Amino acid sequence: MNSPRTTLYRDKHNAKLMGVCSGIADYTGVDTFWVRLGALFLIPMTGGWVIPAYFIAGLLLSKKPPHLYVDQDEQKYWQRVRQSPQRTAREIRARFRDVDRRLAEVEHYYVSSNPRLTAEIERLR
Repeated sequence: MNSPRTTLYRDKHNAKLMGVCSGIADYTGVDTFWVRLGALFLIPMTGGWVIPAYFIAGLLLSKKPPHLYVDQDEQKYWQRVRQSPQRTAREIRARFRDVDRRLAEVEHYYVSSNPRLTAEIERLR
């Protein structure tokens, strides 16, 4: 079950040639400049097989939908999910635990017998 937000796309909006490097940069969260530079360094190191692989990827990858993310925060969130789903799940669980703890404190404050709060309520009546 692949979400559209966890799929590798060609990013034609930031593309120089076919959008493969900018799609990889969007997918990983690495700056596009560094992905392109890495691709250029891989050409002589791999005997040139990166060039046909680039064009094959350009033909096989789908174009990135124009409104995939609502804003930059959502884009960064999905990049973190793609990089480490377990870490992102841990962060979300920790946030929910913190919200639950704070809500329990508020609930305890209002539910417990609080003479000052009771006096304040009575004064307002």
